Amino acid sequence: MKVIAIYSIKGGVGKTATAVNLAYAAAAEKNSVLLVDMDPQAASTFYLSTAEGKEKQKTKDLPHKKNLEDFIQETAYKNLDLLPADTRYRQLDSFISDMKNSDKWLRKLLKPVKKQYSYIIIDCPPNITALSENILKNSDAVLVPVIPTTLSARTYEQLRKFFIEEKFDHKKLHPFFSMVERRKSMHVDTLEVFPKIHPECINISIPYNAEVEKMGEYMAPIVKKYPYAEASQNFVKLWKKIKQKVG
Repeated sequence: MKVIAIYSIKGGVGKTATAVNLAYAAAAEKNSVLLVDMDPQAASTFYLSTAEGKEKQKTKDLPHKKNLEDFIQETAYKNLDLLPADTRYRQLDSFISDMKNSDKWLRKLLKPVKKQYSYIIIDCPPNITALSENILKNSDAVLVPVIPTTLSARTYEQLRKFFIEEKFDHKKLHPFFSMVERRKSMHVDTLEVFPKIHPECINISIPYNAEVEKMGEYMAPIVKKYPYAEASQNFVKLWKKIKQKVG
């Protein structure tokens, strides 16, 4: 089991679209995949949940390591399951902060399904909280969408600095370009300069695409809905690259 976190301090950078499409691309290769939605906005859950699954979720308490499997839902896609978001996950910050030996909370949470899934992809909450910090520390790779602008590049540098200060393994950080518009000179310039400064960058660009924004309308990954679109093909390339990174 490999754990891949999709994370950004900055919102609106295509984090959830990345999580959903990478999870689908991984499952399409016949890997068993669990998408974990830890973002309180619950966008991944919205894209993938069934009505039946939503009703089931209302009847349960917060998941913990003993009953995690009770919360997991099948999606409409073969080999792809979902652990839905819940607004009560906000309580996890306090829970993790107060618990003893909290450093490995995520690994303990996922242990019951360790043999069930080849890959677990986590749509992380934004900002640096006790929950997101635990996810970042215990993931095998952290994939960071970066819009090729000064501010977005700066947030990645802040994240990398945080990893170094906290003595997390910064080598598992893998930025990539998201929502790219090549008609913008700043985007073009950043696409050239950023990888030179950060050689850990996966030099794949997900273009800005209105169809990605419409995923909520057709309730499907763009990789499934429009497999020949440039964004879809680049999401698949991105999946293959990160798969190589985690082994």
